[in-house]
Amino acid sequence: MKQKERVADINAMTPDQLSDELLSLKKEQFNLRFRKASGQLENTSRVREVRRDIARVKTVQGRKAEVKA
Repeated sequence: MKQKERVADINAMTPDQLSDELLSLKKEQFNLRFRKASGQLENTSRVREVRRDIARVKTVQGRKAEVKA
């Protein structure tokens, strides 16, 4: 998925959806780190993508919290 599409999807999410997305991304990040440590990870660029998606979700959560407050 392209970055701008991903950002638009994340911006359209509700706070509950953002929390769920963050949880699933963190689980995926853990699994990727585990596979990387055991030498089973083939797509190493996915680690970077997931890390950046986590940052995007946290940024949008912060912005929505600021607007709410």
